[in-house]
Amino acid sequence: MQAQNVIVPTIDLTPVAEGSQLPSYLQNALSFGALTAFVAQNSTATITNNAGFFRVFGYMSGKSTSSAGFSGSISMSDGFSSKNIYNFDTQATTNDENVLVNFDFIAFLSSNDSLTATSNNGVTSIRGSSYQIATVTGDLVNPQGFQQQ
Repeated sequence: MQAQNVIVPTIDLTPVAEGSQLPSYLQNALSFGALTAFVAQNSTATITNNAGFFRVFGYMSGKSTSSAGFSGSISMSDGFSSKNIYNFDTQATTNDENVLVNFDFIAFLSSNDSLTATSNNGVTSIRGSSYQIATVTGDLVNPQGFQQQ
């Protein structure tokens, strides 16, 4: 027996390696045309009702006073029932309290699902943006306006 020194090259033929697809960390980049802003203040705002994977980020803020507390929520609905993802509430207090809570999550919505933000009064505000990061079948979405070279 005799050993041989042979170098066998390995070629990575994945789409990312060959340059026809962005790596996922770049596909998650924010782009002006892809962001959808939302505001819920004494109202309900639809964040998105499209199917797919969405990154949602922003904040909930509120001020509690001696006469009223505040509450807000982000919820997902399938058209028949709703499930809260984030709840945000306080009771009335003699000390004025300002509260700010950040959120940043990824949600998957099927074809009949919707994602909403609800504020129960004028001192509760839920503000943020969302953008699609993948289709309903899991194909990653490039930032809007990106041109592969």
